[in-house]
Amino acid sequence: MPWSSAQKDVYISRRNGSFKIGSPAAELLNALPEAVDDDEETTVLDDGSKRTSPIFTPNLDPGEASLEAKEMSKYLLAKSLFDCKEFDRCAAVFLPDSLLSSVLASNTAATVSTLSQRSKGKAKATESGLSSGTAPLPRLSQKSLFLALYAKFLSGEKRKNEETEMVMGPQDLGTVVNKQLLVVGRYLAAWFKERMALDEEDMGSQGWLEYLYGMVLAKEKNDAQAMDYFVRSVHKYPMNWGCWLEMTSLISRVEELNQIARHCPQNIVSFMFHLHTSLELYQQTPNLANSLEQLSSIFPTSSFLLTCHALLAYHAKDLMAAEQHFSRLLSMHPHRLDSLDHYSNILYVLNMRPKLAFVAHLCSSVDKFRPESCVVIGNYYSLLSMHEKAVQYFRRALTLDRSCLSAWTLMGHEYVELKNTHAAIESYRRAVDVNRRDYRAWYGLGQTYEMLEMHTYSLWYYKKAAGLRPWDGKMWMAVGSCLQKMGRDRDGIKALKRALLADAYYDVGSSFSSGGDLLGARGATGHMDPEVLLQIAAMYDQLGEEEEAKAYMELCVAQEEGSGATGGSAADANNLGESVMIHNDSPPGSDGHADREERAIATGGGGPPGEGGTGVTAATSKARMWLARFAMRTSDYITANRLAMELCQDGVEVEEAKALVREVRSRMEAAGFFGSDSQ
Repeated sequence: MPWSSAQKDVYISRRNGSFKIGSPAAELLNALPEAVDDDEETTVLDDGSKRTSPIFTPNLDPGEASLEAKEMSKYLLAKSLFDCKEFDRCAAVFLPDSLLSSVLASNTAATVSTLSQRSKGKAKATESGLSSGTAPLPRLSQKSLFLALYAKFLSGEKRKNEETEMVMGPQDLGTVVNKQLLVVGRYLAAWFKERMALDEEDMGSQGWLEYLYGMVLAKEKNDAQAMDYFVRSVHKYPMNWGCWLEMTSLISRVEELNQIARHCPQNIVSFMFHLHTSLELYQQTPNLANSLEQLSSIFPTSSFLLTCHALLAYHAKDLMAAEQHFSRLLSMHPHRLDSLDHYSNILYVLNMRPKLAFVAHLCSSVDKFRPESCVVIGNYYSLLSMHEKAVQYFRRALTLDRSCLSAWTLMGHEYVELKNTHAAIESYRRAVDVNRRDYRAWYGLGQTYEMLEMHTYSLWYYKKAAGLRPWDGKMWMAVGSCLQKMGRDRDGIKALKRALLADAYYDVGSSFSSGGDLLGARGATGHMDPEVLLQIAAMYDQLGEEEEAKAYMELCVAQEEGSGATGGSAADANNLGESVMIHNDSPPGSDGHADREERAIATGGGGPPGEGGTGVTAATSKARMWLARFAMRTSDYITANRLAMELCQDGVEVEEAKALVREVRSRMEAAGFFGSDSQ
């Protein structure tokens, strides 16, 4: 169904942050346990005076309060126009285009003149940094100025959306920009420069203009300066959750988060920011879980914290627990669509088609014109293998919000299923442009180039994904397989050993060292992936190291019974530890469960759940066949006969196994055994 411009306009302000400012704070306020005496707006203190709620407290800066009082009529008009999405009219109430252009032209000319004089050495800049001919900025309160400039900013976003071509169309190059960024950025630069000249840079600042200037700088890719203004903003007004979210979007590694956290105010909001950003970086450490429990004790019914619980379980690869958290969240807040795209990913991976159908129907009935709703419905159609229909809904999500990361990545997965590699690569590249820490898009690029047999490109993208998720075994499996196809078996073995160690991270905990009795620990808690063990053994065989190949083949066969430690030695564990030392280029703990990329990742991957072994699989049968032929080569006919008989019982490659039995018995008879071990 085509989308009208009116329908798309409804989501412009939501997409660009206007709904991020107050709703989480109001949600958390409502999640606090109710007090016994909370019927009045004021509280009587011990001295008999009354304390008014901060919501009703007037501006304490007398100058700003005076300006706000004078502008009240205009402000009410501008706010009404803003609420009606008439952004240009809203901005024109305080900053008409004629006034705005004259002020900006004057300040721009003055700046150019000052820079020219400095370069020629003929004059020095005045203390204010502006020439005497600079037109003064209009005297407006920060409240009114923010509303006007923010409306101008959203007006540019609206026009950008209107000028953008159809998603993934022939003219959709992703190069359309917000043309109002230059105007808003220059005005704010002049405003801050003027306050700096008057030594009023931090006097009476409310933090909102710093927030807006930071957004402008971030869109101009000036991340360092943008982060500086965001930090200044949260110091002035820490309850602006939109500002914290913008800071999260600029942080790509845990080290950056820890560095920024030292410069932020220390309060409960910054505590929540650290929690939220850690989850965005796929962390799932015990400290993070403890922090979440502490916040949950303060806000027991917060939907935001319930979502964090679900995502934490998701990152810890506990899909059933994550599904239960999301199910509880949905029962408590049935009209809340935030993060339901993650829930649909979980239901997709768990193959819960009836429940996914229910969630898709619920989202459609609540608001069919939400990006989250379109992603959920697209996931449902993908589960039905209706890939063209899934692409259609992911396109709808992107029509509403070009920065919808999951829609870009999932659409790339669909194009992989449809064998449209060109469109898949473009989708993944656009996902990376939205968020460079999205490992799924990097992995998808690697997989797509591998389909094209361009292994050098594929390896580079796989390494990017593995660097973002160093404790995800599937990332290292992809690296190892790609290295094997390139003929680099030695490096491939190291990568695959790292995959085994990464999977063990979730079984023995994140506190184990990069060596030690890892294989013994896995024998007590689970099993290793037979496919990976078989691949390592085959690569050792290719290198002519038959003893190492035999050890890993035996370890592969041992996974049928779940006895992961029986086939390995201490040397094997040390080899795995050395592999970590070689590849450990990222901090531990930055892992999470694959977010629906099971379809994009090669089939197989991590061992199946359960306390026992894997049972007979194609990989263990191939390993048993190799061991039987090895025993034949070394004249160990009794072992070869036993393995061949087991192969006949496996039901895999039965004809070849029967031929091997006949060959073994003939050799045993020739060697004088006379079939003593036969049936």
